[in-house]
Amino acid sequence: MPIRARNGKLEWRFMVQGQEYSHITDFEDTPRNRTKVQRMEAAAHRLVLDGRAAELRLQVQPFNSAADQFITWARGEYSAHPNTAKRLSVSMTSLKLHFGKRPLSSVTAGDIEDFKSLRRAVHKVREVTVRHDLHALSLLFQYGRKHNWCKANVVDEVEIPSDSDALRMHVLTVAEEAAYFATIDIMRTERTARKRPVHGLDDLRDLGILMLNLGCRPEELREMEQEAVDVAGGFLTVRRGKSKAARRTLRLTAASRAVLAKRLQSPGRWVFPSNRVPAAHIGNVQRIHDLVLKKAKLQFVPYDLRHTAATRWAEGGTDIATIAAWLGHANLRSVQKYVHPSREHLDAQAERFEQMWVAAREKRPDEKARLQ
Repeated sequence: MPIRARNGKLEWRFMVQGQEYSHITDFEDTPRNRTKVQRMEAAAHRLVLDGRAAELRLQVQPFNSAADQFITWARGEYSAHPNTAKRLSVSMTSLKLHFGKRPLSSVTAGDIEDFKSLRRAVHKVREVTVRHDLHALSLLFQYGRKHNWCKANVVDEVEIPSDSDALRMHVLTVAEEAAYFATIDIMRTERTARKRPVHGLDDLRDLGILMLNLGCRPEELREMEQEAVDVAGGFLTVRRGKSKAARRTLRLTAASRAVLAKRLQSPGRWVFPSNRVPAAHIGNVQRIHDLVLKKAKLQFVPYDLRHTAATRWAEGGTDIATIAAWLGHANLRSVQKYVHPSREHLDAQAERFEQMWVAAREKRPDEKARLQ
């Protein structure tokens, strides 16, 4: 592979039997330095071919600097999935604060266990957040190995929370849904009386209604353009997504049609325009959501509304393939993580099947006589 410039410094890189070796030097990008770096690359290549790859000297790279370069790479690597890059960037923020300027190669499995303890005990984050942080850290070590910043991915030595431990879903009951939206209306009335802005509450209410009715991801609605909605025709189109299945057209319900018809009365590009940043759409609604939860004495995350929609569809008899299409999933296994039948629904189904079995037995006299 040719010598190339990375952030103003020259980097050598080559592949041997599917394994990539690279090193960012301290040399500026000049013709003379390129010759020097080519010699360095040739020497490193010989070591690897001779089975002496362990003799390649690690480049000391501070953790925070390595993380910054990793995020720059991730934004390009996941350009088709920007939310993935955003999630990695969020995880890197806490990791950089913890590990700071210490060399990436000096981080041990014990250090990562200490980081897990800090996130759980001090930061009080959920297991799903710990899981995301460790996956991001694992990707950083994989990236660092390719640049000769570290010799191993020490995250492999650490236990990562499983899906069952990390994922926490809460399906809202009808009473919880009513309390949530009633609290939004109460807070809206209180703010109006004090002449305070209510647009955040309006956004939260409308997002909640649309998620419960359409099962959309929060970001799909926050980033939706007005031209993607056809109120008269009764559908909206999700044009962006991390897969082909995510880009889909959904039929509007009466409740979602009413919400969107009102929002499209305002001029502009976005269905949910920002009141703080001109020409932009709204961002995360977690802060205002938390205020509503505190007043309503409830506990769930906005994404749980999507799980609630999927569960209600399933309990209503909708087949799994249709639910997958509505949610924007390419495979049925993913949908299974969104459907969480209630105890009452399971009991009702058991009773229903028992009645069907009894009815079938009554129609067969020979079977009835044998059982008696």
